[in-house]
Amino acid sequence: MKKIVALVGSNRKESYNKKLALYMQNRYQDKLDIEILPIDELPMYNQDDELDPPAIVNEIKGKVKESDGVLIVTPEYNHSIPAVLKNAIDWFSRVDRVMVNKPVMIAGGSGGVLGTVRAQMHLRQIMNSPGVSALTLPGNEVFIGAIQSKIDETGKLVDEATIQFIDSVVDNYIHWIEQTKGY
Repeated sequence: MKKIVALVGSNRKESYNKKLALYMQNRYQDKLDIEILPIDELPMYNQDDELDPPAIVNEIKGKVKESDGVLIVTPEYNHSIPAVLKNAIDWFSRVDRVMVNKPVMIAGGSGGVLGTVRAQMHLRQIMNSPGVSALTLPGNEVFIGAIQSKIDETGKLVDEATIQFIDSVVDNYIHWIEQTKGY
């Protein structure tokens, strides 16, 4: 079973993207062991601290490093990714650079029609930057528009077309991990 760490780009208590990550953690538990990392607990990145970071930074970076892949589930804020996600990526891109060659799947939902298209486009640019150098799953964009109508009050995804689409992307992601890791 593949060990996946999930980064949720929202620190909002009732975040739809957090609900989506939890849903995926439960739905794919027979295929993926998904651990949602508490990136909202990371201090703001400071280059002065990167050689001797706080313990939480080392703990979370270690989990990313030891994982088979990374799932990023993010909302869109002002046509980009939220600060909490960017901050985590900044920590991950310094010193030991734990995202290098790490297979990444990106998903996200928002209340708007386009889902998180612009945030994910920006995130893909960040994933390709020299300090990050992650291997983002190509051609499998999960943009969930009007997400509030697709998740019920318990946090379960209920839109069958969306569920089937995510099922196929997760299968593609597992195959992507196997390809990139040489399994």
